[in-house]
Amino acid sequence: MATISTIYSGELRTIATHTFSGKEIITDAPLDNNGKAEYFSPTDLVATALGSCMLTIMGIATQNHNFNIDGTTVKTTKIMGSNPRRIVEIVLEFDFPNPSQYSEKDKKFIEVSTRECPVAKSVHPDIKQTIILNI
Repeated sequence: MATISTIYSGELRTIATHTFSGKEIITDAPLDNNGKAEYFSPTDLVATALGSCMLTIMGIATQNHNFNIDGTTVKTTKIMGSNPRRIVEIVLEFDFPNPSQYSEKDKKFIEVSTRECPVAKSVHPDIKQTIILNI
């Protein structure tokens, strides 16, 4: 269980504090929704959480099978819709260093692990999740 305490600090900004570590995340409304966009927006965090979760689950899975994905990056693109304003798609493009180091079995294992991400299973099913694995 995780507990986060969030305060509205004014001017469409919030400060969330992770109770266990004391670390903070500041959010702003995006420019297209009256904000300053000086920090991640709440919907940016949803998209970022999805990419970070998938990388973490891949890392756990590959660690348990004696290979790693160290240095792998994900480019996350959030696509917004309107009426109602909401996330309609999250595109996640993963780039793996030295792709030739992975066997076909490793690649399949990595692909399957993306489906085990708790965030992917938690976001609304109407949000399209496009996963691109550059292995």
